[in-house]
Amino acid sequence: MDFNVKKLASDAGVFFTRAVQYTEEKLGQAEKTELDAHLENLIARADCTKNWTEKIFRQTEVLLQPNPSARIEEFFYEKLDRKIPSRTTNAELLGQYMQDAAKEFGPGTPYGSTLITVGEFQKRLGGAEREFLHTSAINFLTPLRNFLEGDWKTISKERRLLENRRLDLDVCKARLKKAKSAEAKAAAEHELRVAQTEFDRQAEVTRLLLEGISSTHVNHLRCLHEFVEAQAAYYIQCHKHMQDLQKELSRFPNAFAVNASTSGVSTGPSPLSTATLPGASSPSRPPNPSNALESSTLKIEEVKPPATGTRKAKVLYDYDAADTSELSLLSDELITVYTVPGMDPDWLIGERGNQKGKVPVTYLELLS
Repeated sequence: MDFNVKKLASDAGVFFTRAVQYTEEKLGQAEKTELDAHLENLIARADCTKNWTEKIFRQTEVLLQPNPSARIEEFFYEKLDRKIPSRTTNAELLGQYMQDAAKEFGPGTPYGSTLITVGEFQKRLGGAEREFLHTSAINFLTPLRNFLEGDWKTISKERRLLENRRLDLDVCKARLKKAKSAEAKAAAEHELRVAQTEFDRQAEVTRLLLEGISSTHVNHLRCLHEFVEAQAAYYIQCHKHMQDLQKELSRFPNAFAVNASTSGVSTGPSPLSTATLPGASSPSRPPNPSNALESSTLKIEEVKPPATGTRKAKVLYDYDAADTSELSLLSDELITVYTVPGMDPDWLIGERGNQKGKVPVTYLELLS
């Protein structure tokens, strides 16, 4: 083993003189060479960039993967340079449970068939989430991590080197002040010139690296736009899947009526009907009227509005008429509604111009 004692002693001496200089500066017993204002501003800007990038990076990790154990596992996979295994998302797992339950309950039953449908859409939501996580990790997290683990480490190394060069420079200045003889002064002046040159060179290198922070901001801005686009695409997909799911569920109009007839539970509207909650999601299609009086005597074309009792209503959700006795609705339109003797309480008569038909109460917000 090649062990250079002289170099070790020299390095130890340099370290000791730097430590003494640093301590005396902190105690106010030695002068300190100040960096120029431009370099100080660059350092402050770089520190600010590092601190906030780190916070944004950590919180984005929490957003994309709330499970701390999973984040730790992914961290070790990255350090070992191994591919992170694909995980089943919570929505995909829920969808699988629903479909497994439907097999036990009977896929031909209203509940079982609905579980199959909802489970399939939950899997689609999980797939959209998986794509969003993958895209965000590549386009947003990876550039932030590369800055923190690459560029910032290089900047920190050069800043430490600059601080050492400054300490060496101030040590030389102190020696020159203490020199008594002409020979000692000449030697101290030579050391000071060398130290000043090395300090100036290192200050220039550090300045160039710190000015590169502007390019980092530009890069992170582009990555931020890509993250927002991925997030927007994810939520658009989720919204579309849920709209499709609602349309699928509206194809089971008699499911609740079957349950009510077998359990003896009334299917009438609750006191907190969706008609009083404009912000609620679209309700299921109400059961078709089964009142004997209505089915035998009520003919839509012969129904006349009462002299009093008509009201305006705002349509909350789109509604497709099941037959010619019903009136199709478009979200946010205004129609006139009223009831007639013998009407099922879940339905009203709606009029739009010359068009007339039955409309479900739960799809309306009564205005007057």
